[in-house]
Amino acid sequence: MPQGLVLRATLSLCVACSFILTAAAQTPPEKQQALWQKLESSITQIDQHLDGVMGVAIVDLTDGRGYQLHANDVFPQASSIKITVLAELYRQVQEGKLKLTDLYTVNPADLVQDSDIMNGLTPGVTKITLRDLATIMVAVSDNSATNVLIDRVGMDNVNAFLDSLGLTHTRLRRKMMDLQAAAEGRENVSTPAEMASLLEALYRGKVLNKEMTEDFFKVLATHKESWIPRDLPDDLKIANKPGALEGVRNDSGVIFVEKRPYILCVMTTYLRREREGEEAISAISLSAWRMFDRIARASEYGRVISPGNSSR
Repeated sequence: MPQGLVLRATLSLCVACSFILTAAAQTPPEKQQALWQKLESSITQIDQHLDGVMGVAIVDLTDGRGYQLHANDVFPQASSIKITVLAELYRQVQEGKLKLTDLYTVNPADLVQDSDIMNGLTPGVTKITLRDLATIMVAVSDNSATNVLIDRVGMDNVNAFLDSLGLTHTRLRRKMMDLQAAAEGRENVSTPAEMASLLEALYRGKVLNKEMTEDFFKVLATHKESWIPRDLPDDLKIANKPGALEGVRNDSGVIFVEKRPYILCVMTTYLRREREGEEAISAISLSAWRMFDRIARASEYGRVISPGNSSR
C-alpha cells in the first residue's frame, strides 16, 4: 500500500479512536452524576434551612453509589432502633433459638402506658405470636410489644449482633419508655451510615436466608404513619421505621423502586420544632425518589418511554 494511503488510514483510525474515547467520556454515569449533584444541592438547602442538626445516608442498591451528610455522627434513635430488635429476632429464628409462632401471653407487668394496642388486650388471656408482636412493634410502634421482644432476644444479643457487623456506634441501651435510663444517658443510638449499612446487609442476604429476608422486609414494610413515605406513591413498597422523641425525628428504610431500590436514612436532633424535622425528612425523601424513579424508568442515555407513548 502506498505510504500516503497508510498515513490516511492511520489518521482515520486515530480519529475513530478519539471519537470512541470522547463518547465513552460522556457515558451515562456522568449524566447520572449530574442528577446526584442536584440531589446533593437539594439536601444541602434543606439542611441549611433546618433549625437543628441533620444527618443523611443514601445508598443506591443497584450500583452501590451513595451520598452522606454528617453520616458518621451519632444520633438518638427513638423507635428507629426497633429495626435492630426485629433483625435480631429473625436471626435467632433462623438459628432455631426461637420460632415466629412462639406464643406470648399478655402480662400486665410488661405493659407501659403509651401502648394503645397491648393495653387493649386481655392480660392473662390473650395469646399472640412473636411475629404478631413484631408487626405491632413496627406498625404502631407499640413499646410494650417491643419490650417483650427485647426480653425474648436479649439486649446483649442485639448489641453482639451489631458488633458482628462492625456497627459499633449502634447500641440498644435501654427498653422503651425507661425514662430513668434515658436520664442517666443510656440512650439508644446509631448513625445514618451504620443504619444504612445494617439495612444493606439485610437486603443483600448477608444476615438472613432468602425466606427470612423476605419476611423481615414484609414486616418492616407494614403500613405506618411515617415521613419517608408521606409524599411518595401509595403503591410503592417502603420498609422503614421512624422514630420520635422531644427534639428528635428520624426515619430509616429501604425504598423498593422497581429496577432501582435504595436506602434512605435521615436523622435529626436539637430540633426547635419537631414538625420541621418531619418536613425535612419528607422533602429529602421526595427528592431522592424523584431521582431514583427517573433513573429507573430511563434508558442509559436518559430517554424515558412511557407506556402508550409513540412519540419519536
